[in-house]
Amino acid sequence: MRELIWANLRARPIRTSLSVTAVALQVFLLLFLMGLTTGIVREWGERVGGIGADLLIQPPNSSIFLAFSSAVLPQQLTPRLAQLPGVKVVSPVVAVVDTASIHLIYGIDYVSYNRLGRGFLFHAGTAFQGPYDVIIDDIKARSRNYKVGDTIKLLDADFRICGIVEHGRGARYFIPLQTAQELLGVERRVSMFWLQSAGAVETLRQQVVRLLPRHQVRLMDEYLSLMVSSNLPEVRPFTRAVILVGLTITFLVILLSMYTVVLERTREIGILKALGCSRWDIAGLLLRESVMIAFMGLIVGIASTYIVKEVITSMRPTLNVIITLEWLLQAVALALVGCVLGSLYPAVRAAGADVVTALAYE
Repeated sequence: MRELIWANLRARPIRTSLSVTAVALQVFLLLFLMGLTTGIVREWGERVGGIGADLLIQPPNSSIFLAFSSAVLPQQLTPRLAQLPGVKVVSPVVAVVDTASIHLIYGIDYVSYNRLGRGFLFHAGTAFQGPYDVIIDDIKARSRNYKVGDTIKLLDADFRICGIVEHGRGARYFIPLQTAQELLGVERRVSMFWLQSAGAVETLRQQVVRLLPRHQVRLMDEYLSLMVSSNLPEVRPFTRAVILVGLTITFLVILLSMYTVVLERTREIGILKALGCSRWDIAGLLLRESVMIAFMGLIVGIASTYIVKEVITSMRPTLNVIITLEWLLQAVALALVGCVLGSLYPAVRAAGADVVTALAYE
């Protein structure tokens, strides 16, 4: 039977190639898109964790994606928060996405932000010397060959790079808080507050909640636990859509391919039945052929994913694609399910073929 399966696959190389390509496309879509999503989310979580804060305060109904946080919090809350018992550092931040470059930028009060956690670790340059100075992290500097003193355009304004710092402090670009507020027209408003505790974090959280009962007050451990793609409610519909599209492509291609196989090999099926093959033997032959296509598609799809991953990450070091064992196993399972489901009807049709009619088929 194994030789017969390989002979069947070799008999129509173009059709076999198309079927393998369909399975490989499903595997590639799932692995690469989910790997890219997982990498972005995990890398963002690591950057947020590197800030060194214990609490994050946001406006009501704010997204956990800080780039979408509106600057509506009064900056005057800073001294009130600083007066709470157990507060070590309060740092107001304006988060904004530069629409021209899709870069996340933090407008920061340098003194308070630098006191959070380990502070900035400079590779070159210094802190802000003027209102239109920008600090960038080392990954962004390396990817664009930026140096201290270079001029870059952010928020439709020219900024001078004054310092290059170790990555992992939230954003990749940092500009003075007042400059960000002026450019965005949100004077005395901020997007969030980062708090570092000098004592019990949960006690401090309860105090902040009493002060700002309608606001989002998140522990950093709680926030970072959300930085897994499977835990993000915003990502779940996207994940389901990718799985559904890939499964549909595989199902339809294998269904059409196997159905055509049955029509072309009606006479051969009659001969096999005349030689004593049972219905299960005939159905199993087609199912095993579809499984063989699934495994070939898996090999091509996984190899393509890793090749594209290496190319993308070498061209864009700021992008992080993480292919996990969980998604590899899901890709294998979905490819097999799609191929088996697609071949079920043709297998049943072939198994139920009448021997006399099949032998007379031209």
